[in-house]
Amino acid sequence: MDQDAIIQSLITSLPEMTVLVAACLLLMLDLVWRRQRVAVIGYLAIVVIAIAALETLLIAGQTKPVYNGMFVLDGFAVFFKLLFCLITALCILFSIGYLQQEQIEHSEYYVLLLFALCGLMILASAVDLIIIYVGLELMALSVYLLTGFKRQSPLSNEAALKYVILSALSSSVLLYGMSLLYGLAGTTNIADIAAVIGPQAAIDPLLIFAIVFLIGGLSFKIAAVPFHMWVPDVYQGAPTSITAFMSVGPKAVGFAVLLRVFLQGLLPVSEIWLGLFTVIAVATMAAGSIAALVQHDIKRMLAYSSIAHVGFTLLGVVAGGEAGIASVMLYLLIYSFMNLGIFASIIVICLGSFGSERIEDYTGLSRSHPVLAMLMLIYLFSLAGIPPTAGFFAKFYIFVALIEQQHVALAVIAVMFSAVAAFIYIRIVMLMYMRSPTGEFAIHLKLPPQLALGITSVAVIVIGLFPSWFLTLAQIAILR
Repeated sequence: MDQDAIIQSLITSLPEMTVLVAACLLLMLDLVWRRQRVAVIGYLAIVVIAIAALETLLIAGQTKPVYNGMFVLDGFAVFFKLLFCLITALCILFSIGYLQQEQIEHSEYYVLLLFALCGLMILASAVDLIIIYVGLELMALSVYLLTGFKRQSPLSNEAALKYVILSALSSSVLLYGMSLLYGLAGTTNIADIAAVIGPQAAIDPLLIFAIVFLIGGLSFKIAAVPFHMWVPDVYQGAPTSITAFMSVGPKAVGFAVLLRVFLQGLLPVSEIWLGLFTVIAVATMAAGSIAALVQHDIKRMLAYSSIAHVGFTLLGVVAGGEAGIASVMLYLLIYSFMNLGIFASIIVICLGSFGSERIEDYTGLSRSHPVLAMLMLIYLFSLAGIPPTAGFFAKFYIFVALIEQQHVALAVIAVMFSAVAAFIYIRIVMLMYMRSPTGEFAIHLKLPPQLALGITSVAVIVIGLFPSWFLTLAQIAILR
């Protein structure tokens, strides 16, 4: 590359470099600070994230690929980078206090979150299979360590071990699919792959194998059936703040990669993978919705419900086109807010002397803490897709995209499973509001979790009131 190309590449990747360098500096800064200042590292991490988000906005529009066509900052990348910055900042907010409660307050926690964020941001801009794999591994390695951060907990150790083993297997499957695709196309660039393979390549058995392996590897990353069984155990064993992060960050980036690879690079051979995604979407909705009905632990219930939401989101991929991509992006935005909100509520309860994760123990919460119960009601109704919440419009635009593409039967099936899934959340609402408390709720509301609850609740309400505004933002940022 010439000097101008190098400068352009550095400018385009400035947010990632900011996060990466800052994470290393914060790690060294902790060596000279006393342990009592660990929370300050968390606040500094939020400042770093804010700077990276601002840089992303300032350099937005750099749509020309850099680093020899492997990295781009188009509207699609900007949308997801800002979403990842927001997700990570919110997770840090409700981690402050929770880490101390769980006796795992170490600065490495915030540094690892920044490394994970760097991987997420790289993936948002990756338009090359090699960069996609590098970003995935950077993100995954950080999340492995965060999953087992409660070293004194056998459940956390078990969750981390399961996640490492199964994620390594899925990464090998994904890498094998990428190698097959490279062997067929002679390039790892997504745009070049679309140009090389055409309808005539659809009959190539190696291409079919490559697509199957790619779907298998990415299905694990987004927790789609049949690669979803790791989710409940990992979600239950990981620290609740990391469970919240895993439920939205890695899933959202998995869909970002999936959209680039399949609706851009492999769009000419969509007849090969469209049927597979249809079956996976329906099976994922069914498995997640039905399994969540019989759960008694709220984190396991949310794990299965997140699987069901993956199925709904995949329907937007099946719909395809601009409407389908925009509906997926809007769904991920709304799901991030409402899922982080419900996990923030759980963390706030755990900060008190109550600290239970059994669903039955939330009975009568509305009588002792009406404001917190009201916030949980908003999040739960939104997750259930009850109008006029933001969650309703997330599913509504998915249904609209399906009907526009003549997938009426899929839309009907999705509505049926949406009704089944609604009972999962309404059950908790009934326990909070319709029954007397069975125990004392000594909840200590610290400022950072309160701020996270305020941001997520306002976002869910505002998006529910003005959904068309946010759909327009997604439509502006879609892949073209």
